[in-house]
Amino acid sequence: MVTQSRRIARVLLDSPLPQLDRLFDYAIPEELGEVGTGVRVRVPLRSAGRVVDAYVVELDVENDADRPLSEIESVVSPVSVLPDRLYRLARRTADRAAGSASDILRLVIPKRQVRVEKAWTNDAPVARVSDAAREAARGVIEAYDGLDAVLAERGRAAVEAIPQQRDEEQGWAALLAAAATTVLDGGASSILIVPDHRDLDRLLAALESVAPEGTVVRYDSRQTNPDRYRAFLRSLEESPCIVVGNRSAVYAPVQAGLVAIWDDGDPLLGEPLAPYVNARDAALLRQEQEGSALLFVGHTRTTDVERLVARGWLQDVRARRRVLPRVILSTPQEMEAPTAQRMPSSAFLSARNAAAEGPVLVQVSRPGFAPSLVCAECRAPARCAHCGGPLGAKHRGAVPVCGWCGRGARAWTCPVCSSTKLRLASSGSERTADELGRAFPGIRVIVADSAHPVERVADKPALVVATRGAEPIAEGGYRAVVLLDGPRMLQAPDLRIGEACLRWWSNAAALAASGAPIHLVGVDGAVARALATWNQAGYARAELSERGPLHMPPAARVALVEGSSAAVGRALSGLRELSLPADAVLGPVPVESDDVPPRVRALVRFDYGAGSRVATTLRAAVVAEAVAARRGKGRSSRSTLSVRLDILDPEL
Repeated sequence: MVTQSRRIARVLLDSPLPQLDRLFDYAIPEELGEVGTGVRVRVPLRSAGRVVDAYVVELDVENDADRPLSEIESVVSPVSVLPDRLYRLARRTADRAAGSASDILRLVIPKRQVRVEKAWTNDAPVARVSDAAREAARGVIEAYDGLDAVLAERGRAAVEAIPQQRDEEQGWAALLAAAATTVLDGGASSILIVPDHRDLDRLLAALESVAPEGTVVRYDSRQTNPDRYRAFLRSLEESPCIVVGNRSAVYAPVQAGLVAIWDDGDPLLGEPLAPYVNARDAALLRQEQEGSALLFVGHTRTTDVERLVARGWLQDVRARRRVLPRVILSTPQEMEAPTAQRMPSSAFLSARNAAAEGPVLVQVSRPGFAPSLVCAECRAPARCAHCGGPLGAKHRGAVPVCGWCGRGARAWTCPVCSSTKLRLASSGSERTADELGRAFPGIRVIVADSAHPVERVADKPALVVATRGAEPIAEGGYRAVVLLDGPRMLQAPDLRIGEACLRWWSNAAALAASGAPIHLVGVDGAVARALATWNQAGYARAELSERGPLHMPPAARVALVEGSSAAVGRALSGLRELSLPADAVLGPVPVESDDVPPRVRALVRFDYGAGSRVATTLRAAVVAEAVAARRGKGRSSRSTLSVRLDILDPEL
């Protein structure tokens, strides 16, 4: 008896359903010819009675031709868009976050563009780094102690960027460009991750002078679909390149010799879509998988990176010659003096003298004119009568407008004292600019915020009022920097607010010219001392030591389990077999919602060593609930359980 064999393909379905997050076997019909791994295909889904997209992950030949298998319906494209290294990274990242691999791949693999694909030749030549670019890159790398060895040995490091903007050739963008050029010269690709488009444009400008033509691959959300797909296809080629992009670019399918992230504490590096993986965590997993060099570069240090430095997993790299900004503290006691204004006299005089020579930066917490109003009589916060949102004013004498629903409040009445008069309770960027314009007659005032984006300012007398993160670059550096609204920033209900404020202030201080005064107004304590001494790593160590006994991130990992009371109870019961500490589970507690049945929420705290077991157990609970909901059993048609690992601190 002759055993008949047939070709089969194991495919990953492009589906968000957790019960479909595994490989399925499909027969390859003879009429399709050769089918390669990583290609897009269309396959029937019997349970849903429809055809779905999928990726071929593995090919095999089986002798059991009698086993009932559905056949692949068609091959969408012969291009292998899912190389094995990308699938393994997506699978590992999803498993760590208790999510689906297809959700990860949806972030990195663009939709197919037929014209772009047909024009693609897959024959990019190997570019050569010029001698001048090689020498320039070496000069930047040698400014940091031990960085050349990290790149040569494919090591891992936390790098403190030089905060000197008088010479941008030593700035963070030049550092990342030099590191990528050095790796490219060695015949390997690099992935450079930045939080937003401003950082991306600055990094691209730095790469223009050192990277060979055709080697820089831009990969960000501002691109059109054809440009994004063209960039993705270029990253599939064997010829090395430099991928530059935002958070999803960390999954670019190149064989990376370097992965570098700028300012890893920026919340924009956290993915807002399931499974909510931060680019920092994906980079750590990628480095372990591929053995590439890994750099976390910043003016400050996050507690996440400091934990890895303390464990010896990351090397601490600093400049051979540190250039420390000149920070001057205006204490709360000085601000409480009877004659004190919003800007103390020392900062005011420093700004006035500096504005006569060049640009001066004034950082504020919020955009707009007056983001919040209060009752003029009893000082109660002014709220919208329709939705309860805060009322604000777009300019002096304007009709109050709700910050949530946008309704005007022409006939507002205080519910506490019945007064009809309002008072400006806060100063946004526009109001601050209005006030400083009167105090600095003859000096140009520039507003830089989300509504008024400004990239660069000339080396001329000017006052630049900018919200945090929107500060433009000044040619030659700012002659003085004044950091206002510090106490208000520190009042945010966030576990890491001190860390975030230190990052905002450090990045602003790094824009100052060498020796320029930097005034931090109204703040004292550990955060102020860390900025004044430029010891952000020490502050991160202190924060980490305080969170350890409380089992709060990043000293421990935290999972959020939410759903119906019964579903959450079943998920938590599965965790009892893992021998977690008695205080590992917090809750469940009710969640305010209109869902029926009512939803509850629980937090699970666990050590990093138990991460894979906890993630696997919680993922199994999600799949079980999804299958039960699919089969009916008297429950809702949708899953009654959701799990999210490594949640953001405000959600705690």
